[in-house]
Amino acid sequence: MTAAPEHPAYGVLRPAHPLASVLLQNNPGHMTLEGTNTWVLAGPGASDRIVVDPGEDDGEHLERLADGPPVALVLLTHHHHDHSGGAPRFAEMVGAPIRAQDPGLCSGADPLTDGETVQAAGLPLWVMATPGHTADSTSFLIGGNAPALLTGDTVLGRGTTVIAQPDGGLGPYLDSLRRLAELPPGVPVLPGHGPDLPDAAEIARTYLAHREERLDQVRAALEELGPDATARQVVEVVYADVDEKLWDAAEWSVTAQLEYLRA
Repeated sequence: MTAAPEHPAYGVLRPAHPLASVLLQNNPGHMTLEGTNTWVLAGPGASDRIVVDPGEDDGEHLERLADGPPVALVLLTHHHHDHSGGAPRFAEMVGAPIRAQDPGLCSGADPLTDGETVQAAGLPLWVMATPGHTADSTSFLIGGNAPALLTGDTVLGRGTTVIAQPDGGLGPYLDSLRRLAELPPGVPVLPGHGPDLPDAAEIARTYLAHREERLDQVRAALEELGPDATARQVVEVVYADVDEKLWDAAEWSVTAQLEYLRA
């Protein structure tokens, strides 16, 4: 039995946008898809870089990421280890501050605030609080003539986002999607996992429609099972056609859906 070949993008900094390149971390899985996308941003003619989500504490990935121009700033979309676990070591390697919405993740700089504009590496980045996947989930909108939206796990390049317990919430997530749906058309999505997408507003509307469909399915399951059904019982009905390996993750989202409906 031979091992599966590594993804050809591991270890390769790939241009994905006029102002952004991506380094895919070798940490594939059900939750991470091919792996974590670490984004490297720089404006035209900039001599330094912004790094978004250094990923897990993986020496090979961090060393490859550090090999380049100086890093002005490290930004984190949220606290999950596959995005932030390597940030302290990476920041020490390159001598850069870390900013995140969660003060406990910051180093040498203040926490991010919703609506502020971060200026670094020749770029303006508008900070958008987009809670739901987690309470501290944050997206970054690149300004200027080549806009793009870095979404972390709020919008994925493939599939749908889990409402992570205990600090995720469906109500805030729906509000975040409605906010993204108001963006101008044609703003690309640079997600935390999976491939780039062409239109943030369009995909946010697709996500909203999917969530409404799932809520209807959960309501129907409760009518069948009774109002006191557990999240696992609902998963077994609503996700009957889905690989059981994904049921644990689905249970997180169903728990959030039940809390939302019962509230």
